[in-house]
Amino acid sequence: MRAYDIIRKKRDGIELSREELTFLITKYLSNEIPDYQMSSFLMAVYLNGMTDNETITLTELMLSSGSRTDLTDITVSKVDKHSTGGVGDKTSIILAPLIAAMNVKVPMIAGRGLGHTGGTIDKLESIPGLRTDLSIQEFKENVKDIGFSIISPTDEIAPADKKLYSLRDVTATVESIPLIAASIMSKKLAEGIGGLVLDVKVGSGAFMKTVQDARKLARTMVNTGNSKGLKTVAILTDMSQPLGRTVGNGLEIKESISALRGKMPDDLKEVVLTLGAWMIYVADCVTEEATVSKLSEHVLIKYKSELMDFIEKGDAFKKFVEFIDAQHGDPEVAFKPNMIPSAGKVKQVSVPDKGYIQTMDAEKVGIASMLLGAGRQRPGDRIDHSAGVVINKKVGDYINPDEPIAMFHYNDEACIKEAEDMFLSGIQLSEIPPDKKAIIIDVII
Repeated sequence: MRAYDIIRKKRDGIELSREELTFLITKYLSNEIPDYQMSSFLMAVYLNGMTDNETITLTELMLSSGSRTDLTDITVSKVDKHSTGGVGDKTSIILAPLIAAMNVKVPMIAGRGLGHTGGTIDKLESIPGLRTDLSIQEFKENVKDIGFSIISPTDEIAPADKKLYSLRDVTATVESIPLIAASIMSKKLAEGIGGLVLDVKVGSGAFMKTVQDARKLARTMVNTGNSKGLKTVAILTDMSQPLGRTVGNGLEIKESISALRGKMPDDLKEVVLTLGAWMIYVADCVTEEATVSKLSEHVLIKYKSELMDFIEKGDAFKKFVEFIDAQHGDPEVAFKPNMIPSAGKVKQVSVPDKGYIQTMDAEKVGIASMLLGAGRQRPGDRIDHSAGVVINKKVGDYINPDEPIAMFHYNDEACIKEAEDMFLSGIQLSEIPPDKKAIIIDVII
């Protein structure tokens, strides 16, 4: 068997066998297949896609390339939530302690940001002293004792995915639906969970720009998860504008702390409560044989109400304090968010016209935040945890000339003009209020 022949088959749109995919991944991991050949294969997949069988096989191969987290000694339900990436998306940081407060375990392996999208790990590392590079044993102990833990990927879990992702990032193949699905699901299947809720972002700030592509990705991941015995549900959520009021690592931690104390913008609350309701539902279904079905509106409202009770009683906030302490951070941060590093400079950003905000392009806001220092243009770039954007006005709000639409937080002047131009290029005003857009688009089961 030769890599050349496998690449040619995929180039011509022919389905690959399990043996061919196994050969390709195994030989690449052992450095017997060079990067240039694997790059050709990835581009062939990007252009021609994969069948469901190919995607499931690739997921299994990535999963079996490393170890799995054994959480069988934890007898209560274990669930996770994963987002496909967005701008201002801090829902994992709010949801993990919230669901743990309801006696559901949440073992979460999260990622870093790249380009205009933020990463949960970078956000958490804004907290002084907090570590996300825990051993698997520490991770398991925290899940057992506290109810949740959030760590960065380890070399033990899905090393094939880690190696392939690095190559995808530099070969313009990141957006491939089967490659995204296999990457995400291989890591989630390794976590030892029984249920998974996927937040599939749609819009300018997401990898999936159209609802059609987002549905396809969601369906692929749901089918893959369910085929492996993992109860999986995907929620399509709007990412045409940033989620919440902050974009940037430390700024988003401060907003998350405020949310855990009961104060969050309507859009953030809607996404948090909807995802949380499905996490509760999937957790209840973990030991059942029945197929997951759509929640009725009545049950959804009930679960959302229960979630808000756990926030308002302070139980979710207490879990977050325990989490910071267990992962070597200073728990006092939760009570004094000003301990999180602040930028040395703040600039008011305004528009010269008046009117209702019709659009606030999430991708452009994310790029502006990256230019301020909050994100990476390349893997390995250092980020400024204090940099980012605080949004004063959002889509549907009326704004007057020179009224601040946002505040830029930064330390380095080098890209401030470019960041401002980028941000403002994504703003459109009108004399007429825009139609209200649903933030929850669809549920895929």
